[in-house]
Amino acid sequence: MSYETKYIFATLPRTQRGQPLVLGSDPKGKNFLYTNGNSVIIRNIDNPAISDIYTEHSCPVNVAKYSPSGFYIASGDQSGKIRIWDTVNKEHILKNEFQPISGPIKDIAWSPDSQRMVVVGEGRERFGHVFMAETGTSVGEISGQSKSINSCDFRPVRPFRLITGSEDNTVAVFEGPPFKFKMTKQDHTRFVQAVRYSPSGSLFASAGFDGKVFIYDGVSSEIVGEVGSPAHQGGVYGVAWKPDGTQLLTASGDKTCKLWDVETRSIISEFNMGSTVDDQQVSCLWQGNHLLSVSLSGFINYLNVDDPSKPLRIIKGHNKPITVLALSPDRSTIYTGSHDGYITNWNAKTGENDRVQGQGHGNQINGMKAAENSLYTAGIDDTFRVVDIATNSYSESASVKLDSQPHGLDIYGDIVVVASVRQLTVIQNGRKVSSSPVDYEPSCVSINQGNGEVAVGGACDNKVHIYTLEGNKLSPKTELEHLGPITDVSYSPDNNYVVACDANRKVILYSLPAYKFAHDREWGFHSARVNSVAWSPDSIMVASGSLDTTIIIWSLTHPAKHTIIKHAHPQSQITRLVWLDEETLISVGQDCNTKIWRVEKI
Repeated sequence: MSYETKYIFATLPRTQRGQPLVLGSDPKGKNFLYTNGNSVIIRNIDNPAISDIYTEHSCPVNVAKYSPSGFYIASGDQSGKIRIWDTVNKEHILKNEFQPISGPIKDIAWSPDSQRMVVVGEGRERFGHVFMAETGTSVGEISGQSKSINSCDFRPVRPFRLITGSEDNTVAVFEGPPFKFKMTKQDHTRFVQAVRYSPSGSLFASAGFDGKVFIYDGVSSEIVGEVGSPAHQGGVYGVAWKPDGTQLLTASGDKTCKLWDVETRSIISEFNMGSTVDDQQVSCLWQGNHLLSVSLSGFINYLNVDDPSKPLRIIKGHNKPITVLALSPDRSTIYTGSHDGYITNWNAKTGENDRVQGQGHGNQINGMKAAENSLYTAGIDDTFRVVDIATNSYSESASVKLDSQPHGLDIYGDIVVVASVRQLTVIQNGRKVSSSPVDYEPSCVSINQGNGEVAVGGACDNKVHIYTLEGNKLSPKTELEHLGPITDVSYSPDNNYVVACDANRKVILYSLPAYKFAHDREWGFHSARVNSVAWSPDSIMVASGSLDTTIIIWSLTHPAKHTIIKHAHPQSQITRLVWLDEETLISVGQDCNTKIWRVEKI
């Protein structure tokens, strides 16, 4: 059986309060770059639903930049490593790997001929280095600043210059090659967050935590003047030049972006991005006709020059690990919920998305299931909540306090069963109607839609507990023994089987109504804990996702055959799976990505 990735609903950039984020621009104008965790995301700027992900770094990546030729991308990580890899092949073949500094890399700049590269950050012996991209040979020294360097840029024309912006409040200028320290500019009174040359190289701009933006001559480095006075009420995290060099875009922690006329250094327009902490602007990019900014929430805003009052579009999603996944009954909408308590709904065909509004859980969601008009959720704030699908917001009134932390939920008509650490709770029409204490720790729950039987996994006693639901009360029926803690359980859509997976790497199928082994073999090709199991709508295939980053597709009609999707989410465990249709599987993981797979039947 073959498989392929149909598309990826990519993670948002990982942001950090008080830290600038660097977006990478594509010289060919097609994509833009950002990072999250160990991944570099290459995203189509016209259609952000199209994306590609590079996952070869072994620790978190901070910045990625295209070479001016467009053929290579350089990405720098937390450990000080730079990887240079090609953009042409699907495999992104590694060209070179260097270790220019011994700590987190914060910015990268290429020389206009794609030959040389400067990287800056938080090294122990030095805060930056200039070297040849082919060989790693040094072509100068980045010195003269006493604290870590946040930003750097290469003058795009000769005579070559380098500029760096540091946490010692200075901008340093270097001349070369080989590059030697020339001078520092001490106009800022706080950390310098961004330095960028204009496209022609005739000017450069610096932006700082003091809310100030200065413009300098590109050759002599003499100050030309200050933009605004000051430019922003909060720290400025990013500057981006219009391709013709006549205007400058700035992004600030004061929750605004501003557009400036370079010649007069006066404001053209102001983009007010909101009023919450999450609306602080930590980055900006000007590529072709697109003006992008990134909010602290990770949202990517496409700014509208003609109407600054609201963005043309906002790319939403997750930038924290996804913990729950659900599908609307008509299979047109995918719901994902994350470690930080946010829920996103996605159009299954186009990838268009929106975030659920209102007072949610505020922290990790452990259970989620969609019905016709409502989405039911349970989070580690020990509450059960209801989202009204029509308004895409949490219902204020429909919140049930649970007695202990929930680990999963399922629905049966108007009844919801929540499996919590110490009990099973039955909720009907938004009210708690019964609660059964248990002497094991429930980890997951599934309900047989044919007869209302309930399967609950035990995290400590290694058993699947089967109950019958009589009215709104649960009565124990039987127990199924495993060799490891049960991690997920699921009844088949045709109500003839139940499948359970465990921490002992096994996926075990039982036939109903007797709860006997469905065949003489255990499915056990995972090399670590299995986290999730999911049935295809025709009840013929089971998919399992594991801590080992692998998805395996099992067939009921050919139990000896299976298909392994290795490194389905590279360097990230699979947290949840669901089938969109008989040939389409959706997976989510610790890497914050949602992947859609096309799978051929066995």
